[in-house]
Amino acid sequence: MREYLFTIALSAALCFLITPFIKKLAMNGGAFIHLRKRDVHQVVTPRWGGVSMWIAMSITFLIVNHLPLVGKSFGREATGIFLAGTFIMLMGAIDDRYDLDSITKFAGQAVAGGILLLHGVQILWLPINGIYTLPPNIGQLLTILFVMVVINAVNFVDGLDGLATGIVAICAGSFFAYSYLLAVINGFSRAGAPSLITAVLIGMCLGFLPHNYHPARIFMGDSGAMFLGLLLSAAAITLTGQIDANAITDRGSGSALLPLLLPFTILAIPLIDLTMAIIRRVRAGRSPFAADSEHLHHQLLKMGNTHRRTTFILYIFTALFAIPPVVAAFTPLWVAGIVGLLIFGIGFVMAKENWVRV
Repeated sequence: MREYLFTIALSAALCFLITPFIKKLAMNGGAFIHLRKRDVHQVVTPRWGGVSMWIAMSITFLIVNHLPLVGKSFGREATGIFLAGTFIMLMGAIDDRYDLDSITKFAGQAVAGGILLLHGVQILWLPINGIYTLPPNIGQLLTILFVMVVINAVNFVDGLDGLATGIVAICAGSFFAYSYLLAVINGFSRAGAPSLITAVLIGMCLGFLPHNYHPARIFMGDSGAMFLGLLLSAAAITLTGQIDANAITDRGSGSALLPLLLPFTILAIPLIDLTMAIIRRVRAGRSPFAADSEHLHHQLLKMGNTHRRTTFILYIFTALFAIPPVVAAFTPLWVAGIVGLLIFGIGFVMAKENWVRV
């Protein structure tokens, strides 16, 4: 665990220190967001937060590659995730500057999914009548679709200062806990890559959050939202779509259904927001990807919640969906139920006492 804690701390420190320089670079390079009707911020703010995250990840990889335990996680899959993340970050950085159209971004997301496939990151099975091994072409299609869905879910939820950053950190933390317990405690070697990716992901979010929390001095932009979404989806695939579910059950690490359900419980809030947005816009006769101000965070703001309170509420709901299922994988259900009640109770008390009023 010490090596993973070092990885998280290193990634966080690097991202925190690098971000101010990227902020200046973004302003000088014209990668900033002008004020729009649907936005809640009041000043022109630079983007390219994803660039600082990518630099932090790259340097972290170079350093932790030499650690005895974490270094074993580097291989074909980790290389593919790095290359796909680099591609999607660069495309997002271009979009932050020049506002690419949706078709171009979807095509780029599909290409990033293809890079993952070329390096062995692919959904291999589904729990249908036991464990059903997917035909390669079906698994490849589902992999690319899943990558695109998660990328856009993270992008959609990135509407308030610090919201997407915090939600991704919570999701990554849950994925890390599950993959670490599988890899280190239960000896599943294939869980090493997602443990590494999610550890770096947690650090990047923690390092970026002080710059991005309300009032934000820099936004992650599409370079960050698509980058984080790509890393989350890749970690979920390597963690839940490739490990033998029967072996997990035999080791007492939860039911065979859990690996399939885990990504959807951990990513519940972004996926719910994405689904509601598409349904809402299609019913209104608009493009499902036409921007509006009716997301979950907009609705909470309209109910009278402050910016920070709204962000905190969505953090709590993310934790409620994400953490108890991971606990249930390794402990009795009643323990997971108690954990869920504790999360809800802490969130309720903090909100009620106005600890997050401003």
